[in-house]
Amino acid sequence: MPKRGRPKGPDKEPILLRLGSPLLDILDRLATAEFRSRQGQIEKLLHEALVRRGAWPPKAEAEEESSDSS
Repeated sequence: MPKRGRPKGPDKEPILLRLGSPLLDILDRLATAEFRSRQGQIEKLLHEALVRRGAWPPKAEAEEESSDSS
């Protein structure tokens, strides 16, 4: 019998993150507007920040992808 539920995604490590009330309020408003959870919104914002800084994708993955396409 096939398994039910969501397909397994990438491994994720839980972390403790302490945020102040004003920041949480803004995160909740953004998450609601984009139909995301608070956790999903934090992940999206971190990902966008890493892309802007040129730190995403990680260099090891980028090199593997370029060698695979050759």
